[in-house]
Amino acid sequence: MTFVDEVKNAVTPRAALLVIGVLGLQLLFIASYVGALHKPKPTDVAFGVVAPQQMSQQLVSQLDGLPGGPLDPRTVSSEAEAREQIMNRDIDGALIVSPQGSTDTLLVASGGGTVLSSALERILTQVEAGQQRTVRTVDVAPASPDDFDGLSSFYLVVGWCVGGYLCASILAISAGTKPANRQRALIRTAVMAVYAVAGGIGGAVIIGPILGALPGSVWGLAGLGALVVFSVGMITLALEALTGIIGIGLAVLIIVIAGNPSAGGAFPLPMLPDFWRAIGPALPPGAGTWAARSIAYFRGNAVTGPLLVLSAWAVAGTALTLLLSMRRRGGPDDGRTEAASSPSPSGGSTAV
Repeated sequence: MTFVDEVKNAVTPRAALLVIGVLGLQLLFIASYVGALHKPKPTDVAFGVVAPQQMSQQLVSQLDGLPGGPLDPRTVSSEAEAREQIMNRDIDGALIVSPQGSTDTLLVASGGGTVLSSALERILTQVEAGQQRTVRTVDVAPASPDDFDGLSSFYLVVGWCVGGYLCASILAISAGTKPANRQRALIRTAVMAVYAVAGGIGGAVIIGPILGALPGSVWGLAGLGALVVFSVGMITLALEALTGIIGIGLAVLIIVIAGNPSAGGAFPLPMLPDFWRAIGPALPPGAGTWAARSIAYFRGNAVTGPLLVLSAWAVAGTALTLLLSMRRRGGPDDGRTEAASSPSPSGGSTAV
């Protein structure tokens, strides 16, 4: 057999398509990460203004007209209300104008992302200088000194997501890329649930009591982690059941290529381009990162939406996995698959 014949036998049409698919994922990875993160700038940042009535609207109009539209200002009735809205994550900062002196107060929350709070400080310092006024900054939800740039919550969620789709991939390929029957799908779902609980608790303990990188409720973070891992794992199982080994690539596309750069981790959502800002909250990494920061720094506020997003992914993945397994029940390959996965006389174990 010649070398050319050996190459032809090795490079099947299916292998060629898979290689092309991997190349496509590689290029999408580069385009997504560079597109989202190469030029961060604040745009339409929700921002409160507390000022005397006679100058309130004028100041809001001035901030709204800044070049590039960095702020989306709105009037807030008092400093206490501004602080409450920041803690509820309704706004990202606020300017408290002093009616007597020339020094105003800027409220920020670096727990939501130190890059964003620094950008707000820079913008308002310039604005105030133009009015011959100065500004002092007060951080109402400061990031932990052991949480550099507020990235710990993001990396925690990335770890949970990676564990979810890796575990699901292993479960699926251990006995073929499609569930042969409903029993195997139920076993995989149960294993995924147990793994998710263990991963959620483990991640929360590591980032909290062990490393001290994040404050907040350890059990709150553990519950969030279990939901993140389970939602990612089940949608991965569903995609693999639907498309075979291609499902692994589709999971990478959703979670890694689209989800990670749009999660608001390296740069909070108001600093991302419109496309990534729009899709981020609807994907597991973005929903998980928002909820983790809320648990750590914002008294657990504003987590209902992200938890519903994660739950929707989990329910959709579980339902699709079980429905597809029922469709394949009694298929011609069931006997071969079951025989391959049953215990052997030498003591082999049953695949899941």
